[in-house]
Amino acid sequence: MSQIEVDRVLAQIRQLQSATRVAVPTAPPVAGSSPGSFANVLQQGIEKVSAQQMKSSDLASKFERGVAGVELPQVMLEAQKSSVSFRALVEVRNKFVEAYREIMNMPL
Repeated sequence: MSQIEVDRVLAQIRQLQSATRVAVPTAPPVAGSSPGSFANVLQQGIEKVSAQQMKSSDLASKFERGVAGVELPQVMLEAQKSSVSFRALVEVRNKFVEAYREIMNMPL
């Protein structure tokens, strides 16, 4: 993997990280969802992971069919990107579930 690819992946991770930083609201949220709400940020993250997985799968399929211009290093890089993004999404889910359980176990 070249340094340029590594830098690009790191830039994408930093962009996602900055997009997920949402200011803590001072008032309770309204029934509707705002563009920067947690649900919207989470939905966008899920959609990006899904798109990454579809891109990886499509590229692997093209490589298997022998499409010109698709090389093994590209396929492997996309597969790793897909794997990393999925693992990150699973970790976010795990932290969310852990926080939910902790809140539910708080004494009243």
